[in-house]
Amino acid sequence: MSVKLNDHYLSSFIKPHEYERIAPEVRMADTMLREKSGPGSDFLGWVHLPETYDREEFARIQAAAARIRKSCDVLVVIGIGGSYLGARAVIEYLKSPNYNQLPGNSPRIYFAGNCISSDALCELLTLCEGKDVCVNVISKSGTTTEPAIAFRVFRGLLEEKYGKEGARERIFVTTDRAKGTLKQFSTEAGYETFVVPDDVGGRFSVLSAVGLLPIAAAGIDICELMAGAAQASRTYGTADLAQNDCYRYAAIRNLLYRKGRNIEILASYEPFSAMFNEWWKQLYGESEGKDGKGIYPASVIFSTDLHSLGQFIQDGSRTMFETVVDIADTGASFTIPADPDNIDGLNFLSGMELDRVKKTAMQGTILAHVDGGVPNILIEVSRRDAFVLGELLYFFELSCAISGYVLSVNPFDQPGVESYKKNMFALLGKPGYESLRGDLEARLRK
Repeated sequence: MSVKLNDHYLSSFIKPHEYERIAPEVRMADTMLREKSGPGSDFLGWVHLPETYDREEFARIQAAAARIRKSCDVLVVIGIGGSYLGARAVIEYLKSPNYNQLPGNSPRIYFAGNCISSDALCELLTLCEGKDVCVNVISKSGTTTEPAIAFRVFRGLLEEKYGKEGARERIFVTTDRAKGTLKQFSTEAGYETFVVPDDVGGRFSVLSAVGLLPIAAAGIDICELMAGAAQASRTYGTADLAQNDCYRYAAIRNLLYRKGRNIEILASYEPFSAMFNEWWKQLYGESEGKDGKGIYPASVIFSTDLHSLGQFIQDGSRTMFETVVDIADTGASFTIPADPDNIDGLNFLSGMELDRVKKTAMQGTILAHVDGGVPNILIEVSRRDAFVLGELLYFFELSCAISGYVLSVNPFDQPGVESYKKNMFALLGKPGYESLRGDLEARLRK
């Protein structure tokens, strides 16, 4: 495997007998997952998705992506939460956070419908002026407020610019297979549609059409991405902690949680991982944060954040642990030049690869944080490519499910997400929510 767990830095925090003690819980979690006997078992389609995905739809995704790349200057991807985070994470991880600015990248890919901001929407409309635009709207229902508003706006823009017939060729919809407002509207309008699988929740959907169409439109080899995930699904088939790094990670998280470590910081040393970290935060936060339980997921990009959060991690409250993702080969190299005057006193680095400095900074930071009482888990990733990223995505998805079951929560529901929506609809006067409005307004006046 190209993704490996290194627990060398945990020896002073977790003893061998503790792994033995939690092993039966992990085996039980594995049984619940494999036999679909645990809570949320209706949402386990992602487990075998890398090997059992719909080949016909996959081919249509590739064909649609090719048409988008040929006919569009800009692709606007409309979705919120798991409907956009996975795709954006993969694009920025494999291409660049500066994808839209770098030469040779076409179409430009912008994400909309993931916030409620006049500034953001107006800026994006400005960026689309004078450009040929395509839209991929991703929503199971089509009625979620943020993406529904964005789709209304961009559908209008395309129909005004190209007419309804022309817009039809530029709108791609990823939604429910057979039901829902968006599916019905798309069928009537004649848009090409792709499926949000019934048995795959949003935060586990990056390897479905939800993520794959925007990823393919960015020129990424989705065959390799799926092959890497399939390799991981075959490898992580044993419940033996000594042989399954994925399950061992889930066990470590729960052991540390039981010791009062209820904050996990995902640390990367590459800026291109920032959106991947955001995807990871939704995956674990929405899966485990319920029933008064859960490890709070946070993230940092080092060494940048060592100059803002480093002090707190080193010397602050001892409630956290770190999971460090170390990518051995990013595909880029840079040699530090010499300065004849040695103004900065750094000529001892002259001729050295910048990656060596980064690696040393990581090693020094891990040692310092461990000495400061912060447990560190190291996830070693061999290289930056689609195959290995597929492995890494599946590693975190599977470990999240096992970790949630060990925590005794349903990792596949999100009941708390609906609370703010109910209040917002009532305050905005949406039909059907009138009975709540008076009480909410009274509470706001107090």
